[in-house]
Amino acid sequence: MNELDARTGFPHLFSPLRIGPHTLKNRIFSSGHDTVMAQDGAVTDRLIAYHEARAAGGVGLIVLQVVGVHESARYTSHVLMATDDTAVPGFRRLAETVHGHGTVLFAQLFHPGREIMESQDGSAPVALAPSAVPNERFHVMPRAMPVELIREVQDGYAATARRLQAAGLDGVEVVASHGYLPAQFLNPHTNRRTDEYGGDQEARLRFLREVVDGIREAVGPDFAIGIRISGDEKSEDGFTSDEVVRAFAALAESNRLDYISVCAGSSATIAGSDHIAPSMAWANAYTAPLAAKVKEAVDVPVLVAGRINQPQEAELIVAGGSADACAMTRALICDPELPEKSESGRSEEIRACIGCNQACIGHFHAGYPISCIQHPETGRELTYGIRSRSAHPRSVMVVGGGPGGLKAAAVAAERGHEVTLYDANRRLGGQVLLAEQLPGRAEFGGAATNLIGEAERAGVRMLTNTHVTLDTVEQHAPDAVIVATGARPRTVSLELTDAMPVVDAWQLLQGAELPPGRVVVTDWRSDWIGLGIALRLARAGHPVTLAVNAYQPGQLLQQYVRDDMVAAAYRAKVEIVPLVRPYGADEDSVYLQHLLTGDPVIIDDVTSLVLAQGHEPVDDLLSDLPRYAGEIHAIGDCLAPRTVEEAVLEGLQVASTL
Repeated sequence: MNELDARTGFPHLFSPLRIGPHTLKNRIFSSGHDTVMAQDGAVTDRLIAYHEARAAGGVGLIVLQVVGVHESARYTSHVLMATDDTAVPGFRRLAETVHGHGTVLFAQLFHPGREIMESQDGSAPVALAPSAVPNERFHVMPRAMPVELIREVQDGYAATARRLQAAGLDGVEVVASHGYLPAQFLNPHTNRRTDEYGGDQEARLRFLREVVDGIREAVGPDFAIGIRISGDEKSEDGFTSDEVVRAFAALAESNRLDYISVCAGSSATIAGSDHIAPSMAWANAYTAPLAAKVKEAVDVPVLVAGRINQPQEAELIVAGGSADACAMTRALICDPELPEKSESGRSEEIRACIGCNQACIGHFHAGYPISCIQHPETGRELTYGIRSRSAHPRSVMVVGGGPGGLKAAAVAAERGHEVTLYDANRRLGGQVLLAEQLPGRAEFGGAATNLIGEAERAGVRMLTNTHVTLDTVEQHAPDAVIVATGARPRTVSLELTDAMPVVDAWQLLQGAELPPGRVVVTDWRSDWIGLGIALRLARAGHPVTLAVNAYQPGQLLQQYVRDDMVAAAYRAKVEIVPLVRPYGADEDSVYLQHLLTGDPVIIDDVTSLVLAQGHEPVDDLLSDLPRYAGEIHAIGDCLAPRTVEEAVLEGLQVASTL
């Protein structure tokens, strides 16, 4: 065993990889993903800082988010563009920054075709496609592209690649995955043309073949060209795995490509799009067999993306020959230092991604710059990228050991303060300890594990089973108090009899037993709690009715997470009643009220009622503290009940000011 093997334990992952004219220092890469950090189509300081954090953390390759190759490629209001030479200086600054850390930089060349997510000004644009075939997810009816426009778009690919080469990037990746324009030409369900760009597989491949040929002619041999494909579109009318292999093996024979990057799914359908950023409901590295199938058919390096969160998973994929490199994109959003920690033998310090999708692609879908609920420094590198030491170390008391308190304590200690954290419970973690008990949410517990580890390594003194009052604070006399006491289940006024058992979601997860028979779960917030409780009860054998105070269950969740949970509830035969609020219950009926009409909705033959009615703050200590002379801060649910994301962010923000 050589010195590298002994140090890292990941000898395959940290071996170099040749892709075209470039050599990657390791097999970990960040795949193309929209950051919502571009402005007016241009590279920004914020985008550069974001990618520099990952380059500094040791990643071998960064593939930038999609770059539009034609004005009709603007699928969102914040897409990067390179349709004229004014784009070059911004990309050059980005390339120089990333190269300064020894990281190779590619960019994705992109046209969405009919997959238009939003307009630029509120009016719907004209979407383009090979044929006038609508999509299911966005309900877009596209215009069939005339041949002249096809060639104009093809020229745009070559011209954009040439500009990126002039900016100093190392290569480009044509996005032919997820049902975007090149995939639309390849798929006989979406390409019904009768000219030279439609018909048999070779004719349907013509668009993409000419794109790749045009790029190669524009950039020459010393610039890498890759292609991203969905190994299986996972859609009713999508490309299957066998069809994908046949098509792209034929394309690879041209010797124009330097690599193929494999993922799964399609933007065109609701179910297919769930694979764009698969939630924790999907098995780790579940796309590796798709990549292995492609690798058997081509002679160029094959890269893979799909729920690869830990270095040991990536090591097994590379060592087993399924792929030559692994995208760990969300893992790097969660912990930019993942490669360096892995290589230096500190893999136990990695802040593992939990696949919640809340602040990464969830922010993207909402139009906000991406971040991470565990690591809110992501996307805010210009503000919080460097942890500065305090010039005046102080004593800090943190009250509450949930995610917000743990983050505040860790950051304050890292800045040099003497920090003691108190929690009234036996275990640290707050509501995360409840969330991890729900079906399909076990990984959520990793958020507590990761934050506890950060606090321990920072030197925080942590005391459990300790209830803090004003007297406690005055006795210890800290310079600053951070209150993170969280929330409790919200109490709602209902007309109830004693005949029907009524419990809240917390009591159920803490061991409350229900009699056999139908359970009604009333869900006020329409997030993961009501859905998770309903699914847990259904799997325990109860008939379940989920009564939702929204248009649909999981309405506040990121789409892919919601889809997975709703699909599981459907399979478990959970009955969904939308747009209702609870009113009361008697011995065997639950009474609801329709939100729009005010009409009664009655569910009979019910044996118990579970309330998931949100939370109210635990703010007793906060109310007493104005009498204390020291500095006082409140974060998270005790301030206003929200989610883990806000609690952790506020912990970072407050601790950074001390």
